[in-house]
Amino acid sequence: MSVSQSRQAHAVLDMPSRRLKALKIERLLGLDQGTAPICMLEVGCGSGGISHYFGTHPSARFEVHAVDVTDSRLVFDAYDFHVVPDTALPYPDARFDVVLSNHVIEHVGDEAAQLRHLRELKRVLKPGGVGYLAVPNRWMLVEPHYRLAFLSWLPEAWRSGYLRLFRNATHYDCRPLEMAELETMLSKSGFSCKNICVEAIKAISDIEDSNSMQMRIASCLPDSILKLLNPINPTLIYILAARQELDFQSERGAI
Repeated sequence: MSVSQSRQAHAVLDMPSRRLKALKIERLLGLDQGTAPICMLEVGCGSGGISHYFGTHPSARFEVHAVDVTDSRLVFDAYDFHVVPDTALPYPDARFDVVLSNHVIEHVGDEAAQLRHLRELKRVLKPGGVGYLAVPNRWMLVEPHYRLAFLSWLPEAWRSGYLRLFRNATHYDCRPLEMAELETMLSKSGFSCKNICVEAIKAISDIEDSNSMQMRIASCLPDSILKLLNPINPTLIYILAARQELDFQSERGAI
C-alpha cells in the first residue's frame, strides 16, 4: 500500500506560519549569508509556503524543488513540484545543496520506511551540502496532529485504540521519534548531525516575538539548561551532513 493511501497528508495550510517557519530555517542554516545559487529540495512541502518563500527570496538565489505524496498546495509558483508515491525521490545522486524534511519523517511509515526516507535525503545531498530535519518528539505532552495528550507516549499497538476513543479517526497514522532512536537512525543512514533545539528556541523567540509564556521562559534560560532539556523538547531539530563533513558534534556526541 502506498503512503498516500494509508496515511493522511496533515499539511499545514496556515500560510503566515509557513513564512515564519521558512525564516527560522533560513536563519538556522545560514542561508541568508551566501551569494552563490542554492539548489534546494523540500520533501513533504504541504501547502508549498516554505518552497515558495525560498523560490521568491528577495536577495539570495534559490532553485527550489518540492515533493509530496498528495498535492495540498496553496501557492504554485517559483518552485518545481512532483507528487511521489513513497519515500523514493525522483532525482539523481548528489543533486541538492540543501534538503529539508520538516515534520515529514513521522508520516512516512514504520521504522524501515523512516530509514529509507533518511537514506534518500542522504543520497540526493551534494558533498558539502546541508540538511534540515525536524520531527515531533515522542515524549511531547500533547500530540500535535490530533491534539491529544500522551498519545505518542503509549506503545504503538495501543495508540490507534486510544485515538478512536477521543477523536474521529480510525487509526494513528504517525510515528514520532525520541531523540536516541532518531540519532541512531541518522547514524545508520550515513549522516552526521547536530542537535539545534537550543538555537531554534532562540530563533523562534526573535522571529515570532512569541507571546507564549513557555517560549518567553525558555528563551531566557541559559543554553546549558536548555541543552539538558533536549530529550523532552516537543520538537527535535537537527542540521545534517554526510558523516565526517560536519566540524561539530551532536548533543549526544559525534555520530
